[in-house]
Amino acid sequence: MARILVIDDEPSIRDLLHTVLSRRGHEVITASNGQLGLARFREDRPRLTILDLKLPDIGGLDVLRAIRSFDCEAPVIILTGAGTEQIEATAKQFGAADFLQKGFSLHALGEALKKVLKE
Repeated sequence: MARILVIDDEPSIRDLLHTVLSRRGHEVITASNGQLGLARFREDRPRLTILDLKLPDIGGLDVLRAIRSFDCEAPVIILTGAGTEQIEATAKQFGAADFLQKGFSLHALGEALKKVLKE
């Protein structure tokens, strides 16, 4: 299926997404911070990136901008635990394909994947 990069500093979120996405047949690559995520993005060329907004080293919007400068077509789904409509609008201005609040259901994740990957 698709190669998906998950950039999130929370091990439980990375592990959950790795398990769920792998069971759906995707190849999953993970990174625990923005710098590692950008390096993995450049090396592995994922079809989709799932990106946390709050990272320990670089803000998620800065990571999104860097991804966009490298590949302006790369789909990115934003994850956040404390998103507002303004943050969501800003992320979409920078080209985010979708926006999920942490605590998302597996159904919501599946719908976002369908939308972005056209599954």
